[in-house]
Amino acid sequence: MKVRSSVLNLSDRTKEFSQDNHAIPAGDTPAFPGEKPLRLQVYLAHAGVASRRASEKLITSGRVSVNGRPLTQLGAKVSREDAVCLDGLPLHIESRLHYLVLHKPPGYICSAFDPQGRPLAGALLPADIKERLYHIGRLDYRSSGLILFTNDGDFAAKIGHPRSGIEKEYIVEAAGPISDQVLEAFERGIHIEGVYYRSAAIERLGRKALRVVLVEGKNREIRRVFSYFHLHPEKLLRIRIGPVEISDLGEGKSRPLTSEELSGLEYKCLSIKDQIVTKGATHGNCY
Repeated sequence: MKVRSSVLNLSDRTKEFSQDNHAIPAGDTPAFPGEKPLRLQVYLAHAGVASRRASEKLITSGRVSVNGRPLTQLGAKVSREDAVCLDGLPLHIESRLHYLVLHKPPGYICSAFDPQGRPLAGALLPADIKERLYHIGRLDYRSSGLILFTNDGDFAAKIGHPRSGIEKEYIVEAAGPISDQVLEAFERGIHIEGVYYRSAAIERLGRKALRVVLVEGKNREIRRVFSYFHLHPEKLLRIRIGPVEISDLGEGKSRPLTSEELSGLEYKCLSIKDQIVTKGATHGNCY
């Protein structure tokens, strides 16, 4: 079992990246460096289950077992010999790491499971990928555009953190005319129900259309600002995540990230403190 040695050294190994199999070899670092045990949430992240933060929730909810016994203690560690399971299914640290971008159509939900039975965005990924991938951030059911998928927990934690500084760009079309007041308020910053919303950039594209750039995404930020001004977004399309652009990627289609895109995303995260990375998170919400 092998894991990648360092996210920040990824650009040195992306020369091995195959556009055909969507994956990057995980490198030569053993799963348990120096034969030292790993924290359980770290193991889950390297097994492609979720980010470290999300893995912590899986542990505390009692869904993870070690050697046949449920383990809910976050400080617990596991060794190479331990049998780790999620919902009774055995887990293994994955030897291939995937980094994909999907053009999510409207009418798909970013979730591993939906009790309402709505279509899952992850089901649109290539069927030949056997590893379990999860999304970084999310787009809501009605929104469309770019969403990143990976089985690399450390990468997801860094890219998804609100302080990553990674811009997300959207095209928004409203049902009615958008007044200058909306642009001015969103650009200057506005408090709505105790939450402060502010765009990094905003531009009018027409009477009913805007281009909006966000950095620290809050839950349903664009929709909440529009709703405050009694506007309804008929179309909300994410066209860019940092250096990753939608270009000619069709709805429902995905592709691997290029080495340049991976390097560009990680370069933006260099300013995040180590303790943020250690905590791990998959932030970035619906818009």
